[in-house]
Amino acid sequence: MATKLLLTFAICRLIVTVGLTLDPAELLRLGVDGQLSVDPSDVETASLDFGLLIRTEPLAVLHPASARDVAKLVKAAYGSNHGFTVSARGHGHSINGQAQTTNGVVIQMSGSRGSGRMASGKPPQPRVWARESYVDVWGGELWIDVLRSTLEYGLAPKSWTDYLYLSVGGTLSNAGISGQAFNHGPQISNVYELDVVTGVFGKGELLTCSEEQNPELFQAVLGGLGQFGIITRARISLEPAPQRVRWIRVLYSNFSAFTTDQEYLISLQGKPTSQKFDYIEGFVIVDEGLINNWRSSFFSPRNPVKISSLGANGGVLYCLEITKNYHESTADTIDQEVESLLKKLNFIPTSVFTTDLLYVDFLDRVHKAELKLRSKGLWEVPHPWLNLFVPKSKIADFDKGVFKGILGNKTSGPILIYPMNKNKWDPRSSVVTPDEDVFYLVALLRSALDNGEETRSLECVTDQNRRILRFCDDAGIKVKQYLPHYTTQEEWMDHFGDKWDRFHQMKMEFDPRHILATGQQIFRPSFPSSSSNMASW
Repeated sequence: MATKLLLTFAICRLIVTVGLTLDPAELLRLGVDGQLSVDPSDVETASLDFGLLIRTEPLAVLHPASARDVAKLVKAAYGSNHGFTVSARGHGHSINGQAQTTNGVVIQMSGSRGSGRMASGKPPQPRVWARESYVDVWGGELWIDVLRSTLEYGLAPKSWTDYLYLSVGGTLSNAGISGQAFNHGPQISNVYELDVVTGVFGKGELLTCSEEQNPELFQAVLGGLGQFGIITRARISLEPAPQRVRWIRVLYSNFSAFTTDQEYLISLQGKPTSQKFDYIEGFVIVDEGLINNWRSSFFSPRNPVKISSLGANGGVLYCLEITKNYHESTADTIDQEVESLLKKLNFIPTSVFTTDLLYVDFLDRVHKAELKLRSKGLWEVPHPWLNLFVPKSKIADFDKGVFKGILGNKTSGPILIYPMNKNKWDPRSSVVTPDEDVFYLVALLRSALDNGEETRSLECVTDQNRRILRFCDDAGIKVKQYLPHYTTQEEWMDHFGDKWDRFHQMKMEFDPRHILATGQQIFRPSFPSSSSNMASW
């Protein structure tokens, strides 16, 4: 009874605010097992994200208990006379309000199982199919929980993100990348099957899709920024999980040597495991304080490093970060394998830093850094991040203009840089990458701090981001934004390029009224006039 009263109150609010003409009792008969909440704390949480740059308040928040709940809500949105928008939210790690929505409902996909908000039923637990080497997971499942579930069977996903407290549906709607992508591709290249709630035919229909079944929807949803449907289940490819990781960092003062070595190492993809590293990333150090910061924690305090002592060119150092996975049974050979690979590289000879840890501890390394930042009040601050895919042919120009130019010698967060092989990315997906065989991720993961330092202020960091994009445009560096943020359809058309017509066609097929993921600002919602009632449910 209490649940029905809460639902009635929430629905009445939607009616008053949006102008729905449906009877609340009719909505109650939808049989939603979760909770439709207008609690101020729920609404406030759904109004914000990790970026803390944009605040958009929804009318209500749905805590679903199943894919059926999600489908019922999308169907209701399509069946209403005036309509309302629907956005799926995972763990809230968008930067620019991509999972927010105005005058609509946010579906809180993550956190439902343990929140105590379910009227009855809960989202399904991960189901591991050990013999087939895959796992079926709820779209709102966090990757850390996927890892814990699969490790019970000695298995793990092949491709990761650096931070594991992200939802499966969220990363698959973008791509999902980390240092394994050179070898296994992004996370979207390691998915066998999806269940997706779409707006096709205005029914809020739950469709299963894969390479064999509804393949066009399958490819569109992967990297599709939530535009074609809401992922409620994903079938993820697994491999035997290693037990331990040898984690190595080496430093360079010469950018050409750094990128040459990175590109050589990713060219080893496809080689036997003993002849390649399992993870390849890197980062740029323009601020001496950052070489010993949270992301570089195993350099210090025992091994503090100073840029000035390493002959940095222009005050900039480059760190190659690599790992080898292994089992206790192969520990005797790991040193030889690492040495054989390292001797082919041209890093500063005195700059080898090594540590050894459990596989799960390596994968969860950023969360440990999060806890440190939270303890200092430095986590819940604005994050004006900028993530770019830069073509290999222009990465040296980017270095000169940005790392040695625009950024100066101060920054307020890690700057990642590492190459990937384009042949590991399925061109049929919605993701857009540079048109070269190798391209780099450059991720400026900076925080805006109100500590009196002008270079760390939100205004300064966002201005630098604009200058970086303008520099790329002026220099003819055809970058593509990863986790893109644009505010006009013209900008989105330019971003998608040759993929735009297909992207638009799929939108018209699977979300013809443009009610899904409106926070991306790609399409404007198209609601019917009050005289044309689409309600058919």
